[in-house]
Amino acid sequence: MKWYDKSGDAIFKALSTSRMNGLTDRQAQKRLAEFGPNQLRTKENDPGWKLFLRSFKEPLIIILLVATVLALASAVYDFDVTGDHAHAMASVYEAAAILIIVLINGGLTFHQTRSAQKSLAALSSMRQHHMSVLRNGSWESIAADQLVPGDVVTVKSGDFIEGDLRWVKVSELQVDEAHLTGESEAISKTIAQLPEDTELGDRTNMGYSGSMVVNGNGIGVIVETGMNTELGRISDLMQDIGETKTPIEQSVHSLSKKLMLLAGMIILLTIGFDLVKSLMDNGAISVGDLAGTSSTAIAIAVASIPDAMPVVLSIVLTIGAKMLADNKGLIKSLSSVETLGATTYIASDKTGTLTKNEMTVTRFLTNGQVYQVEGKGYTPVGDFIKTNGEPGSRKDFLRLLEVAVLNNEAEIKPDEKQNWRPFGNPTDVSLVVLGAKQGIKRDALLENQAGHDVDIIRVLPFDSTRKMMTVVIKENNDYYSLTKGAPDVVALRTKSVLMNGIVKKDETVEEEIQQTVLDFAGDALRTIALTQRKVTKDQALNASADELEKDLCFVGLVGIIDPPREEVKASIKNLSDASVNVVMITGDHAETAKAIAKQLGIIKREDARVITGRELEKMTDEQLSKLALGTRVYARVTPAHKQRIIRTLQAHQQVVAMTGDGINDAPALKAADIGIAMGINGTEVTKDAADLILLDDQFTTIEKSVKFGRTIFSNILNFMRHELTTNVAEVLSLLLGVFLITSPIGEVSEVTPTLTALMVLWVNMISDSLPSFALGYDKPEADLMKQKPRNTRQSILANGMLTRVLLRGSVMGGLVFLAFIWAASQGYSVAQSQTIAFLTLVFGQLWHVYDARSAKTLFDRSPFSNSRLTLAVGFAATSSILATLIPFFNNVMGTAPLTMPMYLGIILISAVPTFVLSGIKKLVIKMRPDRNNEQLDAA
Repeated sequence: MKWYDKSGDAIFKALSTSRMNGLTDRQAQKRLAEFGPNQLRTKENDPGWKLFLRSFKEPLIIILLVATVLALASAVYDFDVTGDHAHAMASVYEAAAILIIVLINGGLTFHQTRSAQKSLAALSSMRQHHMSVLRNGSWESIAADQLVPGDVVTVKSGDFIEGDLRWVKVSELQVDEAHLTGESEAISKTIAQLPEDTELGDRTNMGYSGSMVVNGNGIGVIVETGMNTELGRISDLMQDIGETKTPIEQSVHSLSKKLMLLAGMIILLTIGFDLVKSLMDNGAISVGDLAGTSSTAIAIAVASIPDAMPVVLSIVLTIGAKMLADNKGLIKSLSSVETLGATTYIASDKTGTLTKNEMTVTRFLTNGQVYQVEGKGYTPVGDFIKTNGEPGSRKDFLRLLEVAVLNNEAEIKPDEKQNWRPFGNPTDVSLVVLGAKQGIKRDALLENQAGHDVDIIRVLPFDSTRKMMTVVIKENNDYYSLTKGAPDVVALRTKSVLMNGIVKKDETVEEEIQQTVLDFAGDALRTIALTQRKVTKDQALNASADELEKDLCFVGLVGIIDPPREEVKASIKNLSDASVNVVMITGDHAETAKAIAKQLGIIKREDARVITGRELEKMTDEQLSKLALGTRVYARVTPAHKQRIIRTLQAHQQVVAMTGDGINDAPALKAADIGIAMGINGTEVTKDAADLILLDDQFTTIEKSVKFGRTIFSNILNFMRHELTTNVAEVLSLLLGVFLITSPIGEVSEVTPTLTALMVLWVNMISDSLPSFALGYDKPEADLMKQKPRNTRQSILANGMLTRVLLRGSVMGGLVFLAFIWAASQGYSVAQSQTIAFLTLVFGQLWHVYDARSAKTLFDRSPFSNSRLTLAVGFAATSSILATLIPFFNNVMGTAPLTMPMYLGIILISAVPTFVLSGIKKLVIKMRPDRNNEQLDAA
C-alpha cells in the first residue's frame, strides 16, 4: 500500500490507531502476532554437520589424518604380510587414537563455535535499538523488534528510524537516507500529502527503516515493519557474504600452514633417511622397509602438530569478550579484543567522559556586570552576587534568564525523595537551574504568567556545524529570535548589546565577549553566549537559520563548571604508565579544555600546545603530521577535524581509539581503529558505529578494557610459547633417534622411535593441552600496564619468542633423547626406555608451563596464582603416571611400570632445564637491568 499519497487523518484511520494515545498493549500484541517481529531475515548459521566437518579443513588436522592413514596402512601390512599381530594392533591403536583426537578436536571446535554464536546473539540483544513509542497514551521506550504498524513514534537528532513511517509532525527534521537513495545530503522532511507517482527519493513525508535523524525532531506513525519495509525489500543485498578471521587467527592459520609444510618435509626426510640407510645396508628397498619407517613417521607427524591450538585460541578470545562484558565493556567483534591491547592513543571527548557532565552555572556576565552564582548541583537554590560582594538586582539579569529558559528543552523535577533530577541536555539543564534560582521557569512564561504573553513559533536545534541553537518566539505581539551558542561563533555575528533593556550598537562587543571567555575559561568554565534579535513575522515563520543567526544583540555570557571525574585522573596516569596517550578532543574553548586537561594530568606544563579548529583549518597535512604526536588537547573542533586528527595519528602507525556519544562523533568512531560509544548517553548511531560500547559510560572502563586486551593477548602468547616449545621437544627427540641411533643399544633396536605415536598424542592432548586451556584464565603480570603496546604488524613469534621456543624446546628434546639413550644403555626394555623418555617429556613440559606463563622467568610469578593451572598440572601429572601403571595403557600406548625412585628421579631431573635457563635469565636481568624484556626473551 502507498502511504505517501494519503493524508495524515487517512493514515490513522487505515491503521486504526490514535494520534493522541497510540495503540493499546492489546492491539500491539495482536499486531505483533499478525505481522511478526520487526526484524529483517538474517543469514542462518550453518547446520551442525557443516560446522563439524569444517574443522577437518585445518592444515594441522590434515597432517593428523595423513598419520591415521599411515597407521592403518602399517596395520594392514603387518596383518597380511609379516604376520606381526602385536605390531599390527599397536598401529590400529595408534590410528584409532589419532582419529579420536581428530574427532574430539572437531567436537570442541563445534561446541566453541556454537557457544560463540549464542554469546554473540546474547550480546546483540544487549545492544538492541529502541524507539520512543506512544502506547496507552504514554511515551515508552520500546525495543525496535516490538514495533508494529500503527505505532506512533517520536525521534530526535541521533536516532535510528526502525520501521517505515509516515511523518505527522516535524520540526526542522532532516534524515539521512543514503542507504536507500545514494544521496549524501540529508533530506528535509514534511507532512504534506504527495502525488501518487512520487519517486522514493522525493517522498519527503516518509521515513524509512535504517535511516538516521541528523537534525531536528518529529512524530510519525509506523506503516510497515520487518521485511515489508523498503529496507526489507533489498535486505538480501545487505547480508554478510562471509566471516573475517581476526588478525591473530590469521597469524595462527598462516603458522599452521607453515607447520604443515615443515611436518611434511620432516616426515619425508625421515622416511628418505631410513630408506637410504636400508638401501646401503641391504642393497635394496623392500615393502618391509617402508612399513618399518611408519612408526617413527607417524610419531613425528603427530609431534609436529599443536593439536589444541585452534580451539584454545578461540576459547581464550571468547573468555576475554566475556570478561569485558562483566566489566561493563560490550565488545562487538573478537578482533577488537586484540586491538584494544595494542592501543597507543585514546582520543576522548571531554564532556561526560572525562568530566561528570553535571554542569552548573557558577558565573555570568550581563548588563556589563559579572555575577557569582551560589549553590551546587540541580537544586534551584542560590543567590546571585556581584563581584563587589553585593547582592544583584533581579531586573538587571532578568532578560538573560528569560532567554536562557526559553531557548531550552530541558527540565528538572523532584523525585519521590524530593531530590531534583535532570531531564535533557546537561548544558540546558544548567540554564534551567539558573533560571529556577530566581523563579524564572519556561512553562510559566509560556502559560502567560507574570505578565508575559509568550509563544514559541519555531525551534532550530543545535548542531555541531553551526554550534548554535535558535528559538523563535512571539512576545507581546513582537517576534524575536533567541540564539545561544559557542561564544567565538556568536561573537562574529553580534553587532550590539542589550543594556538595561535597550539595544545599543557596540563595535567592541566581540572583543568584550572574547576577553570574558578567556577570564572564565582560565577557571575551567565552559561558556555559552546568549543573544536575541527582533525579527519580522515573515522572518519568524520562514527565515533560514543563516538569516536568523546574524546581526545578533548580545544579552549575556554564562560560565558553566563541569567538574572532572575524580577516578579519571588515576586512569589517565595508569594509561600513561602503559605508554597509552590520552588526547582530549573537544568543542569547548581552548582555555577551558586546557584547564581541565591540566587538572586531569593529560598535560603537565602550562605552555602545553593546544590546537584549535581554526588553526587546524589553516594547517597543511604535513604541518599537522609534525605536531600530532606531541599534541594532547584539541579545542573548538568539528567532526571533520576529529577524523583528520585520527587519520594523521594512524599515518604515524599509531593504533587509535576514539570515544563519542553524539551523532557527530559517528564518522570519527568509524575512522578509528577502535570506536568507543557511550552505552547510556550515546545515540543509536554512535553505538552502531562503535566497536566497544561502555555500558556505564565510564572512562575507567576504557582503561580496564585496554588491560583486558593486553591480558588476553599475553595469555595467547603464553599458550603458544608453551605449545610450540613442546612440539619442538617432541620432534627433536624423535629426529635425534632417527639420525644418531645407527645400531641397537641393549634391547632397543636402531629403528625404535624415542616415543610412540600414542605417547606423543597423550602429551599433546593431556599434559600439554589441559594446562594450555588453564593459561587462558591467567591473571596479568604485575607490570603488564607498565609495558609499551605491542606492534600489531609484528609476527606472533617476534621479539625473541621464536628463539626462546627453539632454545627451550631443543634443551627439553635433547634431555628426552638422553633419557631414552641412558635407559637403553642400562639394559631397560624398549617399553621401559620409551616410558622414561615419555615421562621426562611430560614433566619437562609441566615444569615449563610455569616458565611459559611469564615474559620474564618462572621466579617472577607465584605458581599458585592460577588455581585452574594448578589443578590442570596436578591432573596431567597424576594421569600420566597412572598411564604407565595401568595394564590397559601399557598394551595400547606401549608404556611400562617403573620403580618409585625412578619416578622421583624423572620428576626432579626434568625440572633442571627450566630452572637452569630461568635462573640464567634472572641473573642476566639483574646484571643488565638496562636491557629490555624483548632482548632477554630468548634466554
